[in-house]
Amino acid sequence: MRQDSIIVAGGGIGGLATALGLALKGIRVTVLEQASRFGEIGAGIQIAPNAFHSLDFLGVGEEAREKAVYIEKLRLMDALSGEEITHIPLDEPFRKRFGNPYAVIHRADLHGVLLEACRTNHKVELCTNHEVTGYDQEENGVNVFIKDQPPLSGRALIGADGLRSAVREQLVGDGEPNVSGHTTYRSVIPTEQMPEDLRWNAATLWAGPKCHIVHYPLKGWKVFNLVVTYHNDAPEAVAGKPVSKEEVSQGFDHIHSRARQIIEIGENWRLWVLCDREPIDNWVDGRVALLGDAAHPMLQYFAQGACMAMEDAVCLSHMFETHGGDYEKAFEAYRLQRVVRTARVQIDSRLIGEYIYHPASAKAMLRNSMMGAMSAEEYYERLQWLYGGTGLDLAQ
Repeated sequence: MRQDSIIVAGGGIGGLATALGLALKGIRVTVLEQASRFGEIGAGIQIAPNAFHSLDFLGVGEEAREKAVYIEKLRLMDALSGEEITHIPLDEPFRKRFGNPYAVIHRADLHGVLLEACRTNHKVELCTNHEVTGYDQEENGVNVFIKDQPPLSGRALIGADGLRSAVREQLVGDGEPNVSGHTTYRSVIPTEQMPEDLRWNAATLWAGPKCHIVHYPLKGWKVFNLVVTYHNDAPEAVAGKPVSKEEVSQGFDHIHSRARQIIEIGENWRLWVLCDREPIDNWVDGRVALLGDAAHPMLQYFAQGACMAMEDAVCLSHMFETHGGDYEKAFEAYRLQRVVRTARVQIDSRLIGEYIYHPASAKAMLRNSMMGAMSAEEYYERLQWLYGGTGLDLAQ
């Protein structure tokens, strides 16, 4: 590894997007991934227009578009009655308003697009089996400590190492993440196994008391992504654990059979206990900065986790170009640009979970009444701040 590299801890979507963004600015980057191979665990994710803005800026927008499914609407269903509450059309007026489409994609496909772009860029070095455990700083660089290996030296360090970031633990020291007590179960099934009357070209949310179900098509309509979540007071973070269908169904006895059947058709369920952290503004320590989930982990309810990480990457690469070799100024400018926007998404994600996804009784009735009465244009206006750009408007 060259000592004139910027070191990126973490080879997920945020880390690879950062490496690619910096490389496109002519900066040499080394990505350290703790696993034995680069890859993503999970299933579908939603790509809003602001994420496409970032992908276009990173030069991989067309590749991502080829693997995406372009859904027609965001559809909100009442999980108790089985009836539609409202939907947001994603047709030409939406695309014209925000400059890009709304789509869904398999997480591994999006990660693969970024990984291939990094592999073919001579400014990026990719290293597996490198678990970052900490760092120290010198006048002109950073020493990065690696588990069971000698330290590596670079010009600066970007911690894109996720929810339990070792870089964050040293920089912030805020301990374990907040455990929401909400558990999400994920499955992917062949499209022919999905009930015909639910094969909608939509990102569909069935909202119920302390639970919800989401489904949408993936991989050119070959499969459907199934995501179900309920409040079970899970005490600790768990990621990707295989579970039985019986465990999944426990939180959904009270909902309409039309929605509940989705659990019965799911196979090979895996669980994730949802976690986040409090928004913070101290992302930077000299030549070290946090990015993505290491900086602003959020609940899934706004479908913006990967989107925000890619926005971070775009912003950071722009700031490195703007401030040249002054890494500390670049990191500080990046921090100031990103903190408020990401904090808003973190907080809104919690509120959406409480007041749109999971309310009961009078709160659910209020949700249905208010959201059912809104026009498409009213929804677009409320989403303008989020979907209208990358926070820098670089890709518009």
